Amino acid sequence: MQLGFVSAILPELNLDQVLAIAAAERFACVEPMCWPVGKAERKYAGVTHVDVDGFTKARAEETRGLCARHRVSLSALGYYPNPLDPNPEVARVAVNHLKKVIQAAALLGLRTVNTFVGRDWTKSVDDNWPRFLKTWRPLIRFAEDHDVRVGIENCPMRFTGDEWPGGKNLLTTPVIWRRAFSDIPSKHFGLNYDPSHFVLQQMDPAGPLREFQEKIFHFHAKDVRIRRDRLDEAGVFAHPLEWHQPRIPGYGDMDWGRFMGALMETSYRGPVCIEVEDDTFGKTLGGRKQALRVARDVLSPYFA
Repeated sequence: MQLGFVSAILPELNLDQVLAIAAAERFACVEPMCWPVGKAERKYAGVTHVDVDGFTKARAEETRGLCARHRVSLSALGYYPNPLDPNPEVARVAVNHLKKVIQAAALLGLRTVNTFVGRDWTKSVDDNWPRFLKTWRPLIRFAEDHDVRVGIENCPMRFTGDEWPGGKNLLTTPVIWRRAFSDIPSKHFGLNYDPSHFVLQQMDPAGPLREFQEKIFHFHAKDVRIRRDRLDEAGVFAHPLEWHQPRIPGYGDMDWGRFMGALMETSYRGPVCIEVEDDTFGKTLGGRKQALRVARDVLSPYFA
């Protein structure tokens, strides 16, 4: 396995600078963000380290050259919008840009693109399902045509009133994964597995690993702390940001020794990328780089 990080935490830097930090801090890989250039629609979005608009073979060669110079690989391309947004125009933009990300990954010789399935958060899972199939069957065929795998992160995207009640991402639990992979049975359709989202949902983060090991294309390493004092006050039906706190690995409720031990019992040997959404280290560039270092030191004993 290769230890890396998600580039969203370094929005003010370009790809060359991000790779330089990765090399200096002894990371093997980076998952670069590929949002359309422009204003962010939410926190940690709107970051563009690989601009896929008009992406060409020449730009792919330039990008590969940067990676070779720094001796840091790209683990996957990342873009996390809502392709099932109830606003058809928002959904259309997301789907069209996701296709560009898939095309860019193919030009770069990358196997994986990471994203969200999306969801109309005002509707149930069953009511979302026909539109999910209508949108994602052709998207996965498009990915197959470019020999690129699509890894869906299991983040519920259900943290504030803006995402209430259903959240903005459909594929959040094993029972939904089974249904999705049965209805879209493609080797190019799988998971970008983030164990912290199971902790948030009061689930065992290691529980699904063995069953879905062949569907795991990529990993995010993030932790979460459940604020029991706030949960006792606000209750589980309050917005989760009222009672949970994103943390870096080692600083939350995850047992990383147990989890990494369970992961090593599977066939997965791909990238594990630290995702920093932990404000306790501060919001300065120096603080965010420190968070990456601390998380690296927590996880590095599990990597050869």
